[in-house]
Amino acid sequence: MAKKTGSMYKCSQCGYTQPKWLGRCPECGSWNTMEEYLIDPAAVSPAGRGSEQALKIKPVPLAAVKAAEDVRLMTQISEFDRVLGGGAMKRSAILIGGEPGIGKSTLLLQTAAHIAAGLHSSVLYVSGEESASQIKARADRLHLSTERIELLCTTRLEDTLTALDTLNPLFVIVDSIQTVYSVQAGVVPGTVNQLKYCANELIGWVKERDSVLIMTAHVTKEGLLAGPKSMEHMVDTVISFERSENEVRFLRAQKNRFGSVDELGIFAMTEQGLQPVQDPATLFLTNRRAEQPAGVACTAVFEGTRVFLVEIQALTVPAKATLNRIYSDKIESARISRIAAVLEKRIGLRFSDQDIYINVAGGIRLSESAIDTAIAAALYSARTDIAIPAKTMLTGELSLAGEIRPVPRLKQRIKTARSLGFTAIYAPQAEDGATAAASVKELVASLFAPASRRRSSGEADVSAE
Repeated sequence: MAKKTGSMYKCSQCGYTQPKWLGRCPECGSWNTMEEYLIDPAAVSPAGRGSEQALKIKPVPLAAVKAAEDVRLMTQISEFDRVLGGGAMKRSAILIGGEPGIGKSTLLLQTAAHIAAGLHSSVLYVSGEESASQIKARADRLHLSTERIELLCTTRLEDTLTALDTLNPLFVIVDSIQTVYSVQAGVVPGTVNQLKYCANELIGWVKERDSVLIMTAHVTKEGLLAGPKSMEHMVDTVISFERSENEVRFLRAQKNRFGSVDELGIFAMTEQGLQPVQDPATLFLTNRRAEQPAGVACTAVFEGTRVFLVEIQALTVPAKATLNRIYSDKIESARISRIAAVLEKRIGLRFSDQDIYINVAGGIRLSESAIDTAIAAALYSARTDIAIPAKTMLTGELSLAGEIRPVPRLKQRIKTARSLGFTAIYAPQAEDGATAAASVKELVASLFAPASRRRSSGEADVSAE
């Protein structure tokens, strides 16, 4: 027969417990300090600390709750703080995922050093993948101060919980959560039960204290976080770590309960570790000495509060199979297919017999609707082999009717493009000297018609000779 859950009364001042409520604590003499706790005899603490006790929670008026202030911890790494929404929130859990070797451990070790040095507080770094000598060698190579950083190399959850109770650190790093296991959930790490159980215990410890927990996670071949999807619901912030073709790293929040998910952190991998890129406005533009080739278009995109000028590259070749294919890993393939269909329907340019290749210079992923016009121009340029004039920026959302619709914060996009030397700007509205294009037909007529006439006259001269 299962044991029933009972209750005890515990003094909030001295911790004295007894089975009945008393107005005055017999141990310390305090009045009205006895609080009721629930006791489940069947529940056993993972760290072997006896039966679990839970405070009986009672509802309180929301109007009486005071909003917490000064609850963010600055990591002293500007791009990391930007993605977190202005710093790491106390009593929060953060999950960072990325492919092996991308720099997760390097970023977290740098964060631990900055937190320990800036706040003069202890940091617990739990590693289940590397030895203590490997972590120390990385810290020395990056010239990081290791004062106030406590290192624990273990895969047992019980060891980690014991260290947490002993040290009570302000910042906790677990690298990685897939390596942690508990005897309460089996002996094989990385299983669904292990991940949920271990993550829940660590998150529960942090929620009761003014600490921050950061856990790293492996990713699948598709770039998704490995493990159960429910683990993403358990944490407060989910961050993905991506890399481009060069040494640039992108940090992007997929979920953030305390900030925006639109911010993008940009780092450069150097000998001193991951360094924030201070001026990324021109990072995704290609510097050319020769003329701009066909199939290249530039646009302005917003990532959080910053504007980036990016270059979209398109290539079309005759399809080698009965069906055309679209190759695009930085922009959603469905978006490319939709824009190609609009061009084919509205201006009669055929793409159904073409394989389409789309790339973004610098390797950044784009999802904003404001890039539609630039994609359409790049596809038209690639299909007709007519280059878009250099220093031309295009922005606008393309509808199925071929209309170019307005985009938010247009003035900021135009201002940034002007400051970077762009002389011709095509937008849905004639803002700040930009050329207005209400439809894709108007855009093609204004952008490509002069080049088409020059090309036709040039071909006529050649044939006459």
